[in-house]
Amino acid sequence: MKRLLLLSIGVMAATFGWSQVKVMGSLKDTKGRILAGSSVSIKDAYDGGLTDSTGKFKFKTFEKGNQMLVAKSIGYKTQEYPIVVEKDSIVVDFIMKEEISELKAVVITANSFEASDKKKSTVLRPLDIATTAGANADISATIQTLPGAQKVGEQEGLFIRGGSAEESKIIIDGSVVNNFFFSSVPGIAQRGRFSPFLFSGTQFTSGGYSALYGQALSAVLSLESIDLPERSEVQVGISPLFTSVGFQQLGKNKKTSYGASYSYTDLALYQAVVPQAPDFYRRPVFHNMDANFRIKTKRGGMLKFYTYYNASDLALRRPSLDSIGMKNAFALTNFNSFSNVQWRQPLGKGWKMTASAAISYNNDLINSQLQNQQNALVNSTGISVLDAQNFNIRVTNTMWQVRGVLEKKFGAINAVRFGGELWKHTDSNSTRVFSSRFGGTTNETYVAAFAESDLYITNELAFRPGLRMERSDLLNKINIAPRASLSYKLNTNSQFSFDYGIFYQTPERRYFRPWTPEQDFQRADHYILTYQHLSRDYTFRTQLYYKDYAKLLRTDANALEAVSVNGNGFAKGLELFWRDRKTFKGMDYWISYSYLDTRRLYLNYPINAQPTFAATHSGSVVLKKFWVKQMFGVNWSWNWSSGRPYLNPNKPADQFLSDRTIFYSTNNFSLNWLTKIFKSNGVVVAGINNVFNEKQIFGYNYSNRLKDAAGQFIREAVTPPAPRSFFLGVFLSWGVDRSQQNINNNL
Repeated sequence: MKRLLLLSIGVMAATFGWSQVKVMGSLKDTKGRILAGSSVSIKDAYDGGLTDSTGKFKFKTFEKGNQMLVAKSIGYKTQEYPIVVEKDSIVVDFIMKEEISELKAVVITANSFEASDKKKSTVLRPLDIATTAGANADISATIQTLPGAQKVGEQEGLFIRGGSAEESKIIIDGSVVNNFFFSSVPGIAQRGRFSPFLFSGTQFTSGGYSALYGQALSAVLSLESIDLPERSEVQVGISPLFTSVGFQQLGKNKKTSYGASYSYTDLALYQAVVPQAPDFYRRPVFHNMDANFRIKTKRGGMLKFYTYYNASDLALRRPSLDSIGMKNAFALTNFNSFSNVQWRQPLGKGWKMTASAAISYNNDLINSQLQNQQNALVNSTGISVLDAQNFNIRVTNTMWQVRGVLEKKFGAINAVRFGGELWKHTDSNSTRVFSSRFGGTTNETYVAAFAESDLYITNELAFRPGLRMERSDLLNKINIAPRASLSYKLNTNSQFSFDYGIFYQTPERRYFRPWTPEQDFQRADHYILTYQHLSRDYTFRTQLYYKDYAKLLRTDANALEAVSVNGNGFAKGLELFWRDRKTFKGMDYWISYSYLDTRRLYLNYPINAQPTFAATHSGSVVLKKFWVKQMFGVNWSWNWSSGRPYLNPNKPADQFLSDRTIFYSTNNFSLNWLTKIFKSNGVVVAGINNVFNEKQIFGYNYSNRLKDAAGQFIREAVTPPAPRSFFLGVFLSWGVDRSQQNINNNL
């Protein structure tokens, strides 16, 4: 019996061994890389195995007949291969294709600096803006520390890559803000109206921007407001310059919130301590109010409403360059409001809708006077140049806009977006000069349709084509603007991208008159090559770009009215940006450099020339150091640029804008201390701009009639109102402790 049992077992083993079939092969990706640790198995069976360190697999199966061999590897698409299991061994070599996923795929940047916690390419957060020395929590001033942005001290606005301030658009929640900056004061740059802490993300596109936006020849700054606050809170700010109070109330269900704030700014005390070069005979006073309401809708949607109102008043006088002993007085009263509503809503099956509407309103009352030594009005001197200083202007700008965008996700992370927008402008002005009144109203209705797609060809290669069509009834013209961005990923953190696009913009309406000859859209073609390395601790970015201008607005010799759109120009350059958050403990710093070569023939320029707002070389160094135990931080920045062109009327026309200002340099310092004050979370901030009292000249104003002994028109340098500026403030909040957030961001 024992011998019979052993014989039976031997026969059964031989039978099983004969019935088993070996299945073997290998797994590699499309680039020939070995895929170790991947699984290969018979579908709907228990037979299978894993690949070894060489990418090979081998196992035995008892299955018979037609079967399906399944190969799986993390990050790659699952593959199935039909086999027939008979007596012979089976060999299958799999070539695995990568699974395109958001975590591994190249980032389509469309040439933008992004500052959002949701984006991999984070560069600036709201706290960066608030703690950059010299920026004084002004969004635009912080943007000026990035490559491509020019430092223009005598005029507000974003001057990007050889473009004027009018060539940049600033957007809040999808709506263009028609008057983002406080109204212009001659020779003094004004700051932006909005606090950086209103926004969760800042996307600065220095050129080659998305087809979803238009009417900007140079750049777009897109700001996205916070959805819902973390919790209810009350905020109070106290400073020698201003006082502010505000609150945010989060609903019990954490799906709704509302809030409001008010601030009052009065520079009387500050100007008494820090003397100003102009004589402010009416101190600058500002009233700012805003309110918001937010609802989280079903299926993850968000409805946001925001409204802002500002009233301001100031007046200053300077010595007249056209008459010894006389003074030029300038007074400005401004009323400004901006309201917008945005609704974002997932629609299911990969669809998403975003709709927004907004209205911007701005009213400037300007009074200019010629005054004598006793600061009294001089009505008439018999000299037209002097008497022309007496005028009154009322300018009103109203802009309505609506916008809708639909987005459809398809495939793994591919997407298509399309939509349209409508703007309605009404600009009116009334001017009194020499006892005469004139003025008028200009209306424009602008409509646009756009489409754009994100196409991930592989995890390393992505393509974003876009197309935009626009029509202006003021010009009675239609344009079609193609855009494209191609991005290639070199490794986990590095990539190249190339951006191309055609960008159109309506000429400034303030130059239009009833008799203005036929006009057309101004045009700029962008070509941009970018390399960037983006990681948690380091950011490196370098760009080469070329911008070709066509159909730029030309005006009469006095730059009062449009005469044609046969202007042209170019801008080309190199930019570098480096940010390091790791090398030095507790320190965050960035360095930027821009080289710009630009010329243009536009407005009243008699020849192609480098414009007054463009410097050939510019750069910044920003340092931030924070001590966690002491909850104390210091910040330093150095901003510099080579001299900018200025108009010297003593030079002939062929030397137009050939003179340059001196080298611009400013070192700025600030400190911040986090502490508890009256059971609140307090932040104490102090700062000084232009620490070393470096001489700064932004240009020169020349007399129209007075000359020196050498027969040259006399001049006066355009400088800051004061050599140095100072800031001191205490900010208190009840309800939210942001200490850890500040530590994590190194202030």
